[in-house]
Amino acid sequence: MSRILVTGGAGFVGRALCPALLQAGHQVRITSRSPTSQPAKNEIETVAIRNIGPDTDWTWALENIDAVVHLAGRAHVMQETEEDPLEAFRFINVAGTQHLAEAASQHGIKRLIFVSSIKVQGEKTDGKGFSETDIPAPEDPYGQSKWEAEQALCRVAQNKDLEVVILRPPLIYGPYVKGNFKSLLNFCSKKLPLPLGAVQNQRSLIFVGNLVSAITQCLEHDKAAGETFVVSDGEDMSTAELIR
Repeated sequence: MSRILVTGGAGFVGRALCPALLQAGHQVRITSRSPTSQPAKNEIETVAIRNIGPDTDWTWALENIDAVVHLAGRAHVMQETEEDPLEAFRFINVAGTQHLAEAASQHGIKRLIFVSSIKVQGEKTDGKGFSETDIPAPEDPYGQSKWEAEQALCRVAQNKDLEVVILRPPLIYGPYVKGNFKSLLNFCSKKLPLPLGAVQNQRSLIFVGNLVSAITQCLEHDKAAGETFVVSDGEDMSTAELIR
């Protein structure tokens, strides 16, 4: 049994991950912007972290913790209001992540799992899927910030006694999904015909439960330390197939 801190534990992925960790026998603490939004499990302890950045005080959240799963961050913004979106992403996703890793190391925490994004590797491939050996080529501020966060974590791991594991999932779907996938579900419910029959693109997805399984394995497997994994359901589909 380990004591796991899940940042952003009340979010989409966290709501699936925390019960799975409890079922596996772990003790779970989450960070959330509001303690009232915690998952409906009395066994889960919540620590309110209002803002994530280079000056966040992680002292109480990291006390007596064995491993960290870092889910929290600035994600895709549907209606961007920042004058410099990249710097806004960097403040939370890069500087905030690096500061968390440094604080975790100071607390003697052994392993940190970072849920990054397939957008680190780019937007599309030519005839084959992305793999861990591809050279990262992010094309938007979000993907760029995730790539910079990965590099920052690797630097911390080199200089500190901290094992970092990086996961790069594609579009995640499942209960409580938000963002673009939620918008697609709403659109499909209208049952409008779409001229997509000839579209033969292939897109990778991952069910939130499969991502949870990957995170759990990375927490427990000795050889996961220092590795980066591209994860998906293993069943790619076209846009037309997805909508059907």
